[in-house]
Amino acid sequence: MRYISTRGGMAPLEFSDTILMGLAPDGGLALPESYPQITRAQLDAWRGLSYADLAFEIVSLFATDIPAADLKDILDRTYTAKVYGSEAITPVKRLHDGLVILELSNGPTLAFKDMAMQFLGNLFEYVLAKKGEQLNIVGATSGDTGSAAEYAMRGKQNINVFMMSPDGLMSTFQRAQMYSLQDANIHNIAIRGMFDDCQDIVKAVQNDHAFKAKYKVGTVNSINWARIVAQVVYYFKGYFNATQSNDEQVSFCVPSGNFGNVCAGHIARQMGLPVQRLIVATNENDVLDEFFKSGKYAPRGTANTWVTSSPSMDISKASNFERFIFDLVGRDGDKVKALWAEVDSGKGFDLAANLGAVRERFGFVSGKSTHADRLVTIRAVDAEDGVVVDTHTADGIKVAREVRLPGETIVCLETALPAKFADTIREALNRDAPRPDGFDGLEELPQRVTVFDADAAAVKAYIEQALA
Repeated sequence: MRYISTRGGMAPLEFSDTILMGLAPDGGLALPESYPQITRAQLDAWRGLSYADLAFEIVSLFATDIPAADLKDILDRTYTAKVYGSEAITPVKRLHDGLVILELSNGPTLAFKDMAMQFLGNLFEYVLAKKGEQLNIVGATSGDTGSAAEYAMRGKQNINVFMMSPDGLMSTFQRAQMYSLQDANIHNIAIRGMFDDCQDIVKAVQNDHAFKAKYKVGTVNSINWARIVAQVVYYFKGYFNATQSNDEQVSFCVPSGNFGNVCAGHIARQMGLPVQRLIVATNENDVLDEFFKSGKYAPRGTANTWVTSSPSMDISKASNFERFIFDLVGRDGDKVKALWAEVDSGKGFDLAANLGAVRERFGFVSGKSTHADRLVTIRAVDAEDGVVVDTHTADGIKVAREVRLPGETIVCLETALPAKFADTIREALNRDAPRPDGFDGLEELPQRVTVFDADAAAVKAYIEQALA
């Protein structure tokens, strides 16, 4: 399988080359030339597989340049009960009204990002050793990507991580998880601004081709294709866990800020997984909800991005959205390039004429949730089902219940464990969130972070100095 850019300006590459690349040379994102198509016989054969074995079947369709035995070893070392707490890896729980929650937060940093990032850490180490290269990861996080990446990459050979986060805007737990790491290859950078400022700096670094080549710069943000591939796996596993047979359909409701998670669901659906609908749940930063209702995509800039109690979704420019739009406009790279020139100019674009395809061909619908909604949902799920959910998962449950059709099975994707958002859980329930073993005193550990204004040049100078 070979990979092209959403903007049409990249010669086809193999899987291993795309994962070290980050953004494509033309500023676009890597996608396969076509999505593999899954037969009913394959679905039937996959239903009873362990998570690691299912991951091998799916990832091997995309990573065709990695020998099967090597890929199997990487996946077997990644998806273990020791790392994720049980053999199930991603168990499900059912609420009283039939909604299904797919547990994705049982990894080392208590967030769904671990599902892909643990794989990426092992994959990077393997590919770099094969190529005899080093990789300096420059990333951005709105909350959970940073800690998941750092815990996956800490101590890895030939890898350094430079992770930017919006200064003071993540939860206390999220900051402590990242900033308390003392590993020499981990560098935390807090940016005075919003997540979009951090993401813009990542893209500026990626688009400085001389700097990128000199310092071997890559990324672990969801613009990295391997992240998306790894996330496709849990849509299949979630489908199998939520159904009795492959004759059934399910819908997935996904809390979404940067569109990476639901993009993986879109790809699973395009591969042939029996998905009825993909439900995008946003918080007050409802740029994606606006698009799926009106066809208008209008990022609002950092000055108009709300700081909310589901901070991992405090995003106004969804970088993975470009992958979906590429499919929506018939895989026309020139069209995507023109649309994103409008985004970069601050205008955005209007694809209202394509809304029929968005809903009927691709199955997308959306909704939004506010802080007040979050509190109501957290209280209701606790009272009715004895389950405490985090703020982002609450957004998903609220929207799923709002848009649910008669007889529809909806699987809500868990974003994180509630311990990561203790202040809001306390506000909702008047008690502390349950905290897994091993995380007591996390916030009191010494922290190591460097603070900058939103200035790509300053960040690049810091990277140069650190690597000197």
